[in-house]
Amino acid sequence: MIDHIVLVKFSESTTEEQLHEVIKRFRTLRNKIMGIIDLQAGLNFAESGKEYQVILKVRFEDRQALELYKPNPEHQAVASFIREVGRVDSIVVDIEI
Repeated sequence: MIDHIVLVKFSESTTEEQLHEVIKRFRTLRNKIMGIIDLQAGLNFAESGKEYQVILKVRFEDRQALELYKPNPEHQAVASFIREVGRVDSIVVDIEI
C-alpha cells in the first residue's frame, strides 16, 4: 500500500469557505477513482506548519494506483480548483507501507 500525503498552502486572500470547498472536492475523489483504499482531507490546526492550511492523505492499493491517480481527470479538476482559489505551494510525500 502507498500513502500519498499532501500539504497545501494558500494565499492570504483565500477564504475559509474556499478552503472548505477544497476539502469537500478532495473527499469526493474517494468514490470516483479506482485504487483508492482510504482518503482523508481536512484543515490543519497545528501551530507548527500552520501556513499549510489543507492536508490530504490518500491510501492507494499500490504504486500503479497512485500513478493512475495523478493524470485522472477528476483529480486534475480538483488540482485546477485549488490553483484557482489561491494555491501558493504544496508539499507531497509518498511512502510505501
